[in-house]
Amino acid sequence: MAKFIFKMQNILEVKEKLEEQAKGEYAIAIKELELEKEKYQRLEEKRENYEDKLTDLMHDSLHIAKICHMENAVEVMKFRMQEQLKIIQIAERKVENARQKLNNAMVERKTYEKLKEKAFEEFKIEVNAQEKKEIDELVSYKFTQKLKMQEE
Repeated sequence: MAKFIFKMQNILEVKEKLEEQAKGEYAIAIKELELEKEKYQRLEEKRENYEDKLTDLMHDSLHIAKICHMENAVEVMKFRMQEQLKIIQIAERKVENARQKLNNAMVERKTYEKLKEKAFEEFKIEVNAQEKKEIDELVSYKFTQKLKMQEE
């Protein structure tokens, strides 16, 4: 029996490797986004902690220097949180780009897999047709042999 050989197998393998690479990049982008979100959470917790300390300082005896220092710390945390939000937005765009790249790689791989499936179906049809032809030839040969035997 004939062996099926897909002419574009090399391309399919490259597409599979590209898809795996895109999956890795997507996973890394998601991980980076999660890390940035965690950083934001920690900044938010620090800000809340500073605000609580500021409230406590205002209720206790008035230490203007400590109050000013704590107000500055709260403002610094708010600024850092805004900066972190920008970093998160950039990370989200990276995730979206990586997702798009992965999606495109998957579409390309699936396209070549469908081409391979079609080529295999055509191959099976050709093999089946060849087998039928060989069977017909064999039957014809046997039939003519019987006729020759009967004539003798």
